[in-house]
Amino acid sequence: MSLIDGLVVVSGLVIFEIVVSIDNAIINAHVLRSMAEKWRKFFLLFGILTAVLLMRLVLPLLMVWLLVPDISLDGMAKLFTEDGSLAHDAIEQQKYLILSFGGMFLLLVYFHWLFMEKKRPLFAHERLLKNHDVWFFAFAAILLVAVMYLARSSPPMMITTAMGSAGFFILYGFKESAEKKEESMANTEAPDVSRFLYLEVLDMIFSFDSVIGAFAFTTNLLYIFLGLGAGALALRELTIMGIKKISGYVWLKNGAMTSIAFLGIFMLLESFNLEVPKSLPTLVTLSIVGYAFYMSNKNLKKIKQTSR
Repeated sequence: MSLIDGLVVVSGLVIFEIVVSIDNAIINAHVLRSMAEKWRKFFLLFGILTAVLLMRLVLPLLMVWLLVPDISLDGMAKLFTEDGSLAHDAIEQQKYLILSFGGMFLLLVYFHWLFMEKKRPLFAHERLLKNHDVWFFAFAAILLVAVMYLARSSPPMMITTAMGSAGFFILYGFKESAEKKEESMANTEAPDVSRFLYLEVLDMIFSFDSVIGAFAFTTNLLYIFLGLGAGALALRELTIMGIKKISGYVWLKNGAMTSIAFLGIFMLLESFNLEVPKSLPTLVTLSIVGYAFYMSNKNLKKIKQTSR
């Protein structure tokens, strides 16, 4: 991959990380307001270490090791250097397992948001499918059966597809429980150390979406670490500055989730050896998120004009 291609991929990952993690930043900001100043600073400093090093460095390595166990520790280390061609080749040979897992997971993320979560519709299909909660479970079941049927000639791929589905339901059970606890955590007299530990756990849970989605852009772990790490740092700055302005961009979440749907589709296509241009995930993400940002900004200007 050329330097230009690498820069395009990293740029796409930065934008993807920011827009996918906005919900997490909003929750962080709400809880941080009720914490003492020293604990806020401690979370923002220590949180960088866990969010960037642990989740954006260790988690991708762990995923690769679990799905490609033949790679040695030396090979894993070389994934971050130019000497890692053998390790990269090993990943490429088993990439379809990572992609089938990630593609199933991301499509379930999207369908859950589309059918189950409250939103202001931006795209036409969001208006048509509004208030059809029960459809999510039907789509989730049909999608799992369809992908596993298409992968019937590859038992390992069938297993990783099922793991992607199981991983989604396990993770989102934890996430919904954490989100429900957020309101009581912000409004009660819980010790600051409890709030700190809660935010750390929540950070880790919310990180899975972006880490799994990153493999739709590239299997190069150095690019994943740089892109997601830079995006996570940028999001911390937004949290420090205050998230109110960002939350005013009402359709950014729509853009993020729609891009997640496309990334899930790209991952499943590649898992079946259908080639997707390397720059396409980045271009699609930038286009959809850019449109959502434009429409949100236009809406903000309209609100300001009517409030005068």
